[in-house]
Parts: sequence; C-alpha cells; structure tokens
Amino acid sequence: MIEEKLPHVVIVGAGFGGMEAAKKLANAPVRITLIDKQNYHLFQPLLYQVATGGLSPANIAAPLRSVLKRQRNAEVLLGNVCGFDLVGRRVLLSDGTVPFDFLVVAAGSETSYFGHDAWEPLAPGLKTIEDATAIRRRVLLAFEAAERETDAEEVRRWLTFVVVGGGPTGVELAGALAEIARHTLRNEFRKIDPAHTTVLLLEGGDRLLQAYPPGLSGKALAQLKQLGVQVRTGAIVSEVRPGGVSFRCGGRTEAVQCQTVLWAAGVRASPLGKRLAAAAGVETDRQGRVPVGPDLSVAGHPEVFVIGDLALFSHPALSPPLPGLAPVAMQQGRYVARLIVRRLQARTLAAFHYRDRGTMATIGRARAVAMVGRFRFAGLWAWLAWLFVHLIYLIQFENRVLVLFQWAWSYVTWNRSARLITGEGPLSGPPPAPSAPGS
Repeated sequence: MIEEKLPHVVIVGAGFGGMEAAKKLANAPVRITLIDKQNYHLFQPLLYQVATGGLSPANIAAPLRSVLKRQRNAEVLLGNVCGFDLVGRRVLLSDGTVPFDFLVVAAGSETSYFGHDAWEPLAPGLKTIEDATAIRRRVLLAFEAAERETDAEEVRRWLTFVVVGGGPTGVELAGALAEIARHTLRNEFRKIDPAHTTVLLLEGGDRLLQAYPPGLSGKALAQLKQLGVQVRTGAIVSEVRPGGVSFRCGGRTEAVQCQTVLWAAGVRASPLGKRLAAAAGVETDRQGRVPVGPDLSVAGHPEVFVIGDLALFSHPALSPPLPGLAPVAMQQGRYVARLIVRRLQARTLAAFHYRDRGTMATIGRARAVAMVGRFRFAGLWAWLAWLFVHLIYLIQFENRVLVLFQWAWSYVTWNRSARLITGEGPLSGPPPAPSAPGS
C-alpha cells in the first residue's frame, strides 16, 4: 500500500518526460499518480515502422502497469484529464478529481494542419498507434486497389504516394515507402509492378531536415534520391482533396493526382496546454506551448511543472526554444524529479540545462544521417548508431529483443512481417447480392 500521508506527485502524460519523472522518483518519499488516457507508454520515434509494416504495435509499446509494477510508491490511473484547478490543487478528470501537492504536466503534442483541419481525414498524421495502423491500411490497400484496376491512369493514381513535410518523420516515411515498393513487394503482385510506384516528398522550406546542418540535409536528399524518392523543396501545400493534392512552388501552383497523402509537416501542443495556461493566468505561444521558468515551473505556481513538447522553455541565453524531442523531455523529467526531492529537503537546484547528445534520422536500409557533438556523418555508420540508440531507449527488455530480431530478419530478407490490413478500408463493402435461382 502507498502511504497516504506522503506528498502527492501527480504526473499527467506517460510519454518520455512523464515516465522519466515517475521512475526517477522511485526512491523518493512521495506517492505518485501517473494519469494517461492510454494504458501504455508509446515509443513514438518508431511509429513510422508500424505505419510501414516493419514492426507491430506491441513491439513499441509497453503497458504502464507492467513498467511500474515494482515501484511501490507509484500508481497508474487511466483517465481523461479535462482541466486544472491550481488554486485548489486538483486535476480535473472527466469522471472525478485528483488532488496534488506537486503537478507535472507532460501531455505531449498532436499533429498540426496549420489551420486546415479539414485535411486530416484525407492526409493522416503520425502521432498514435491508431494513426500508424490507419496509415498502414491506406498504404497496403493502395497496392491492392491498383492490382484490381484496369485503367492505367487509375493505377498510376493508386501507386502515387505524397508525403508532406521534410522533417525526420517525413524523411523516414518516404524512405520506407520507397523500400516497400522496390524491394518488399517485389514479385508479390501479378498485374502491377510496385517498383513503378512514385513517392513524392514535399517540404515547404528550402531544404530537408531544417534542424540539421546543410551538409547533412544534402546527404539525406542524396540518399532519398538513391531510393527513387522525388523531393520538392519550397513546396507549400495549398489543397488536399480526394484523389489529389495541390502545392505552390516557385510562384506557380502544381497538382498531383494521388490516392494517398501522408502528413508529417508540423505539430502543436496538446489542448491541455491552453487549459493549464488559462488556469495559471499565462499565455501560450502560437503552437499552444506553456511558458515555463528556468526550473520548468509555471509562473506563480512553483509546484506546477510543464515538460516535453508542451513546455516553452525559452530564455535570453537560449535561442531558439528547446525542440520537441524525446531526449529533451527525458532530461526535463529527470530534472523535475530531482527538484521535487530537493524541495522536500528544503534545498535548491540550479536551473535546468539541456545537454544535447546529438540527433539522428534514418532514411532506409543502411541509410541515415547523424549529428553527435562536433561529428557529422551519414550512411551505414549513422544507421548503425541510430539502431543502437533506439534499442537502448526502448523501455522494456523484451521489446528490445523483439525489435532487434525483427530488424535483423528484415535486413536479411527485405521483408516487413507486420503488413496486415486491419479495420475497414476503401475496398470494404457489402458482399454482392446472390444470383436469382435459375439465372
């Protein structure tokens, strides 16, 4: 049983930041309640592999109760947070309230369509397991529909994939789609040749991977072209419609006929950010992030912390603000845990300082770019480094073993074993009516 008289730390969100905070408080004299609307921790950087059939959802998700079952001062609460009462120190749920002494909000982010939310059903983003399986269904059904099509123009439409956004997620998706078409599905169809698939990557900026040095952006572009991906930079999407997408590039508008558009162009903070900001009397930025002080607390509420994608950590010595990356969230989660312990001891802790240990993006088999300290490298060694880092960060040992085996098998065979079409898709429908007797 958890000692009820201990200070109560409530953590909203079981992503990278929230989980790190909970685990680092394991030996602290506090009781912890971790609240999330899902019952699992999701390793989001590998969602694209679920979306492209390389891994199954269970490979990159771990049940929260299983992860924390040996941490006796922690409990998990499955719930939908709808607001905050900071004066009364309560988290408001759709079906109750949870009191707190310290509050850590790590609710993450969601896909942003930059004011065009009507595009969402036509161009799904990639933030959840449901998103990933929906994209997998669309991608695989496109090949199935092309196999059944008799009109050459319609075949081309089904075999054209447009990925919007040239950040890490967009680059990873585009590279994986090209590998599926040119290698994984080879010889699996009788009427179409998947190698004739067109993968078009649209980026609004002047180069891919804007957060990386220009040299690495150029290497990423070269590796994508080796896979057959067509890349257009300076391309701003102006319309997404059934059967196609339009974009402005170089002062003119172009249209692409396609049946599958995938969105990787931007994110915005969880709606909980605005609710927390309203309760605290502060303003969010345009992305919905909550401004925090040097110790990650909200102005006027030293007991309330915001970390991860939801936090706007921006100070005169830091420009631009810290990005929404897993390492940032994890370091912030560990910092807040240490700070809470120090405050219980009536001690202080220096301001949060992010230690950048590098960033990486994979493009395909033995293709990646990496930036670690002063080192910049691409190709096989960057890909191996990417594999190692992602295996280390997977939260449970069995997940690491499963993912390592799947990757090894895929590397040898070019196969993607999780290519399952689940749920209803565009080819679903009622069975044909039976013929009349004697017809």
